[in-house]
Parts: sequence; C-alpha cells; structure tokens
Amino acid sequence: MCELLGMSANVPTDICFSFKGLKERGGRTGPHKDGWGVAFYEGKGVCTFKDALPSYQSEIARLVSDYPIKSTAVVAHVRQANSGRVGLENTHPFTRELWGRYWTYAHNGQLKDFRQLAVERFQPVGTTDSERAFCYLLSELAKRYPNRSPGPKAAMRFIARLLPRLQQLGVFNMLLTDGEYVLAFCTTKLHWITRRAPFGVARLSDVDVDIDFSRETTPKDVVTIIATEPLTNNEQWHKMQPGEAQLFRFGEPLGR
Repeated sequence: MCELLGMSANVPTDICFSFKGLKERGGRTGPHKDGWGVAFYEGKGVCTFKDALPSYQSEIARLVSDYPIKSTAVVAHVRQANSGRVGLENTHPFTRELWGRYWTYAHNGQLKDFRQLAVERFQPVGTTDSERAFCYLLSELAKRYPNRSPGPKAAMRFIARLLPRLQQLGVFNMLLTDGEYVLAFCTTKLHWITRRAPFGVARLSDVDVDIDFSRETTPKDVVTIIATEPLTNNEQWHKMQPGEAQLFRFGEPLGR
C-alpha cells in the first residue's frame, strides 16, 4: 500500500518537518519505493514535484524536505505499486482543472473492477486504479453541475457522497483538494492532527528530528496534518474510522 500526507493551514506554512518523515517511508523505513510526489498550492496556482525513484534516495525529495515552500494546502504521496507500471504517469498526486481551479488528488489502496468507473470529460493518462477513480469523481461532478460551480464546499460534499461506491470496490483512502478545502476519506487507515496555540515540541517517528513549533508559528496559526500513519511519536493524532469523510478548510476541521 501507499502512504498519504496532506496539509491544510490558515497561513502559508511549510511542510518540511512532516515531509522529512514521509520521505523516509519511501523505501527506507517503509516499502513504498515506487515513486513519490507532492503538490503545493499558492493562491490558484499549484506547484508539483514528482519522481519515480524512492523518495529516500531522490535528490528532488531531499530538496523539497529542506526548502521551505509555504502553502495553505498540500497533498503528498509515496507509492507502492500494485496497479500500473512504475513511471511518472502513474505517480501521485494527480491534478486536473475544473471551473478554473486546479483539483489535486492522491489515493492509498487497491480497487477491483475499476475500469467499470465511467469517465467522460476527464481521462486517465496512466494506467492506475487511482487515477481512474479521480477522473470518475471529477466527471461525475462536472456532469452534475454542467454550467457552473456550485461553490467549493458544495462540490466537496457532492464528491463525499460518491466515495462509498469507491469503498465498495476495495481499499480507498484518499486526499483531495481544490486549494481551499481538503477532503480526506478513510476505509482502512488515515489519521490527522490539528496544531494550534499553545504550540509545543513534535518529534518524528521515522528519523531523529524534532521541532519546537512555538518558535516557528504565531498564536493565530492553525495547521492540520493528515497522514496514513501518525508521523510523530509524542502527539495525539485522531484516527479516522472506516467510511469516514472529513473536510478541512484553512486548517480547521469542518466536521464529518
């Protein structure tokens, strides 16, 4: 299986600390050696880095883990291939444009009979079950609202109603964002934590690195991190339940 990492924040925030932990799971402390990717939103724009190499060996991943790219919405992924060859076209996250906004998505799991999922306007480039599911979700969304967006929150809620069908096809843990909202869906394993004042020290589980967030933040900052497995070993993470969808906006959890 793959591993997911997402962030939602109310101010532009770098994800270097969390990404250092995820990077190690990409072939060193975990088996996810078949590529990695990360997408950062800046306003309406999105900057994506991908590599088919294991993230713990990738010079691009090392750059991302050390360079403080600041964003309010991030989706990242390390891959353990089970559908589709190892290559950039099958490396998450995937991004498409709809209604003048970029939508970015990553998936952990494996789906059976995924080719039955109807895709119309949005077509897969690669051969993974994951990208096919993404194209299905956006195709259904565009079909339901053919003329204009219903608004980002209503769009996310419509997508959330489609997710139980994908859950019936197999394991479907997912992150999806339009740069403002971040939607997380769990069928087997997904955790999240919201950090806000008073901030403290966090310690990574996969590498000997810690950080005192009180020195890196202001009292008004709110940052939520979503990950397949908790990235730190001294904080209390929320464990999502099978079939649970959770929506975040600018760091704040908006409820299931």
